[in-house]
Amino acid sequence: MSLYASYLDEIETRKIQGLSPKPIDDGALVAELIAQIKDTGHQHRADSLNHLIYNTLPGTTSAAGVKAAFLKEIILGKEVVAEITPDFAFELLSHMKGGPSVEYLLDLALGDDASIAAQAADVLKTQVFLYDADTDRLAAAHKGGNAVATAILESYAKAEFFTKLPDIEEEIKVVTYIAGEGDISTDLLSPGNQAHSRSDRELHGKCLISPEAQAEITALKEKYPDARVMLIAEKGTMGVGSSRMSGVNNVALWAGKQASPYVPFVNIAPVVAGTNGISPIFLTTVGVTGGIGLDLKNWVKKVDENGEVVKDGYGDPMLEQAYSVETGKVLTINTKTKKLYEGDEELADVSSAFTAQKVEFMKAGGSYAVVFGKKLQTFAQTTLGQPLKSSYAPNREISHEGQGLTAVEKIFNRNAVGVADGQVLHAGSDVRVGVNIVGSQDTTGLMTSQELEAMAATVISPTVDGAYQSGCHTASVWDKKAQTNIPKLMTFMNKFGLITARDPNDQYPAMTDVIHKVLNDLTIDDRAVIVGGDSHTRMSKGVAFGADSGTVALALATGEATMPIPESVKVTFKGTLKDHMDFRDVVHATQAQMLKQFGDNVFQGRVIEVHIGTLLSDQAFTFTDWTAEMKAKASICISEDETLIQSLEIAKSRIQIMIDKGMDNAKGVLAGLIAKADARIAEIRSGEVPALRPDANAKYTAEVVVDLDIITEPMIADPDVNNNDISKRYTHDTIRPISYYGGEKKVDLGFIGSCMVHKGDMKILSEMLQNLEKQHGKVEFKAPLVVAPPTYNIVDELKAEGDWELLSKYAGFEFDDTNPKNAARTEYENMLYLERPGCNLCMGNQEKAAKGDTVMATSTRLFQGRVVEDASDKKGESLLSSTPVVVLSTILGRTPTIEEYTAAVEGINLTKYAPPVAA
Repeated sequence: MSLYASYLDEIETRKIQGLSPKPIDDGALVAELIAQIKDTGHQHRADSLNHLIYNTLPGTTSAAGVKAAFLKEIILGKEVVAEITPDFAFELLSHMKGGPSVEYLLDLALGDDASIAAQAADVLKTQVFLYDADTDRLAAAHKGGNAVATAILESYAKAEFFTKLPDIEEEIKVVTYIAGEGDISTDLLSPGNQAHSRSDRELHGKCLISPEAQAEITALKEKYPDARVMLIAEKGTMGVGSSRMSGVNNVALWAGKQASPYVPFVNIAPVVAGTNGISPIFLTTVGVTGGIGLDLKNWVKKVDENGEVVKDGYGDPMLEQAYSVETGKVLTINTKTKKLYEGDEELADVSSAFTAQKVEFMKAGGSYAVVFGKKLQTFAQTTLGQPLKSSYAPNREISHEGQGLTAVEKIFNRNAVGVADGQVLHAGSDVRVGVNIVGSQDTTGLMTSQELEAMAATVISPTVDGAYQSGCHTASVWDKKAQTNIPKLMTFMNKFGLITARDPNDQYPAMTDVIHKVLNDLTIDDRAVIVGGDSHTRMSKGVAFGADSGTVALALATGEATMPIPESVKVTFKGTLKDHMDFRDVVHATQAQMLKQFGDNVFQGRVIEVHIGTLLSDQAFTFTDWTAEMKAKASICISEDETLIQSLEIAKSRIQIMIDKGMDNAKGVLAGLIAKADARIAEIRSGEVPALRPDANAKYTAEVVVDLDIITEPMIADPDVNNNDISKRYTHDTIRPISYYGGEKKVDLGFIGSCMVHKGDMKILSEMLQNLEKQHGKVEFKAPLVVAPPTYNIVDELKAEGDWELLSKYAGFEFDDTNPKNAARTEYENMLYLERPGCNLCMGNQEKAAKGDTVMATSTRLFQGRVVEDASDKKGESLLSSTPVVVLSTILGRTPTIEEYTAAVEGINLTKYAPPVAA
């Protein structure tokens, strides 16, 4: 059967699903299309022509290469297609965004036919996705006296690819759509359980919010054709949770505009808004698409006649509406005054959405074009011997004389690109910063590979120290979707230059370790910048930023990220942690004490600089990981010298294990990381460069002191599913002591796993089971307990130390890598399940609890439908707590009393923490 015949079969299958033909990325299929186009009598000629023009993916896909070569032949007159004139062929090449299209345009521009060369040059002057091979050709041709090459370079030197674009509209009409009340998780926009379809944009778009919401958005578009639909998080923040490009892609698909008439299902320029603005990582993703993100401030704190904030029965501030954005309101954004209007009435200042840099993203159709444009202009000016002068808005550079630097300011100044020597920058400055470590995870990786193809990248930037492609989000079930997607992803990323969890050639066993844990080990410098395709990319060394799949692609391709230096909040500790408390309780108490102290979340959008000092990186990661739920932009651990050295030695040993498994590549990336770790340890030991610390006179937005003395009970983050105020549900801000539940709340399932646990948690589990057996004669589970260690090295170490054998004794199921599950578990027995390392229930895309269950988990997400979906008669609940609380809850089948808890943990070595003696 021909590829085209198979494609026709697929088209028919997709029709049944209400889907269009899938965009083509296969060059062999495009070759068949071209053969059928050349045959003027072919029965499928018209459809083949349509697919070639409108349904072939651009960039560096093999399909793009075959299409671009054919268009070149048409331009040269070697092929004649009535429907594709040479002029139209040039137009099609101009929409193909680099890679082979630029290569062939350069062939034509530097060729002997002056007329064709001039046309090709005009198209090239509009392109920005050029790489070294392309710019080297231009530089060489210019040096050789080629006038066309010089003219192209002169255009690039003026950044005409940007300056000649139309400015954004002065007035943008929007029609409002309330997507939900309270914080809107990206799970609403791109559910984790639909991760398998993210690279199929049309199919994945069907999961946005709900079919009813999609119909309502479509109706608004039809009713107001001159307005853009603005999706709103009423009384909340838009886009909290995972940093999904797929979420913004879905919003753009339904409410944005098509990027190119010749590229299907790639839309840009969505408009999103929230009462409390947009979460930082989601706002970055909005910028990737040239979209607009508004901070509405349409609900404000209610005050009494004395100006005091009025509080409700829970002690929370009461809100009152400043203005209405109910669904169907037609509003106007004025991009000059930077105000939001209803008619002539000014509603809000939205200037934060229209900084000079964000406006440039909107004008260019997305942030990638600006990043590449800046590099291209610099290259052209340097090649022509011109002084460097940017056509883009100058980066904001903020420097306060006499003011010290926070930890994040120190890291950004150390890694800044394009900043004058000696220039010291403080928070708020816009900075291009070099990226040391990059992580791509498996449920967004296919999108990252698509982004890399779209920006015509073929190899990782040489300035990146190391990059890793994980397999953890699809680890628990090796089903047909995973079997189709993951090998394809690993092959692409391995070839691109990443260390991959799976070897495309099957030379080493698959490693499903949780990506954040791997990146935490690969980070071998406390002054590093890390970017990863998940919001929990928050290392306990360096500063790490969770990012969308596109920003990850950009970091891989360019070795850079661009952002303002964030403000910081300093967190320190005082007092003594009680013996029966676990460090996870300190993490929850930090959030609770901060909210009680400030009323508002001072962590939101800022870096939490936590002076944790004495905890090794594995344990400290529990804090930095949770900062995603605190809505912080990132977190930095300030460590003692000796503690950091120990953490780096552990990282070295784990990197060596990866090398021993055969995971290093031809460039010896992993070996290079060990060498860099050795160099960093030497710097610390010699006193030449001690562990990262802020300056004594650094300035913070706020300072939080966590009192360990008042943490007397285990703490639980509760989704508060029945709160009368919808906006208070699923926020991570409701932190309750265990006594709140009176030992009566039924627990249907327990989960120990995700990136929040470490080896110590597995040993706590082992010790508790032994403890309970001694106390009660036997261990009997009244609820299932699912355990998924985050990494294989933890399993190996537990086996070596005897703990795994003990766990196996109590387990009714133990994973087998030689025979992985090929279907998700739908029912659980009251027993212990030892699952394969990876994300498991925390991700929600494979394993899930039964609908309506109350789950007690160590994981990070309590969003609606993530770990557990609602039943018709009961809302699913995901309560988040420490490992000992989860264990005891499954033994009892309910939340324990404080007395039961204290007895169960007696003599057990919990994850302890004591602040540094001299902070």
